[in-house]
Amino acid sequence: MTQTTHETPYAMDELAKESRMGGAGTETSAREIRRIDLRDFDARRAEITEELWAAATDIGFFQLVHHGIPQELVDGAFTDAAAFFALPEETKARHALKKGLNAGWESMTQVRPSIGTPDQKESYQLTRPHMDGLWPDDALPAFRGRSLQFEAHCRELAMKVLSCFADRLGLPDGFFARAHDPASDAHQSTLRMLHYFAVPEEAEIPADVWRAGAHTDFDCLTLLFQRDGQGGLQVCPGKEAEAQEWTPVEPADTVITCNGDMLTRWSDDRLPSNFHRVRSPGPGDDRSARYSIAFFAQADKDVVIEGPQGRYPPITAGDYIQQRIAANFART
Repeated sequence: MTQTTHETPYAMDELAKESRMGGAGTETSAREIRRIDLRDFDARRAEITEELWAAATDIGFFQLVHHGIPQELVDGAFTDAAAFFALPEETKARHALKKGLNAGWESMTQVRPSIGTPDQKESYQLTRPHMDGLWPDDALPAFRGRSLQFEAHCRELAMKVLSCFADRLGLPDGFFARAHDPASDAHQSTLRMLHYFAVPEEAEIPADVWRAGAHTDFDCLTLLFQRDGQGGLQVCPGKEAEAQEWTPVEPADTVITCNGDMLTRWSDDRLPSNFHRVRSPGPGDDRSARYSIAFFAQADKDVVIEGPQGRYPPITAGDYIQQRIAANFART
């Protein structure tokens, strides 16, 4: 991907922050990651909206419980992800990442400015308009249908949460749903299956090698699914960024962890997006493989991002994503 010519001080500031994060910050800090219960959403909408807003403006990360996505679909998505990543390298390579379209399989290609070494993982991206030739139908005939079903549930949940933020920002009903149209050729929301590689027991892990280096997500809202016992995710809210005080996020099968970067700009910085990373196993830690699944609700490429207060100049979501990629992966 090429860097957009519509660069703003926002992007450069974020690149500078990212470069400072590095891999050296190991201080941990106890910090509440609030859990928002979505049961009886329609009846409790106003209450849930206030809880979401408070968590998002204070910490920048929050978790969803009783979110409505059937657990069997979540479990099935992880089973499908593991089956895909277990395929031979030559099979996965037939479905390789389409440059600039965020669709397909990649491995060890992401180098964060924060550390300068590749993330120790592989991933498979599902972005609806760009999947021609990328489905492993011959090896996993049920993979396509189940993955699309799960992705649709993720989108529905993301739009429900974003509708609460739209209420607080004074945006019209259905604003974010219209900005994330899965039928549009400009659609760029992505379901991403991730496999962090197992680490041999005898292996020494260099200090600058991370399963995923420090970064922010540059979408409106991330829904991150994790598995019981597969830890490593740490978050660092902005006010602790300089001191690099990181908080572990306990994984759970039934909990979804959320944050987002595009919404920061759309809200004129009222909704912060914070750094997070996935550390490598430490002494005595489980060194087996780690799996996670993320749904990135990214506004369609032609949608214009413009905050109510006009703090930043208008920019299309397509240009914004290009700009954030340039900041997050400047050394690739």
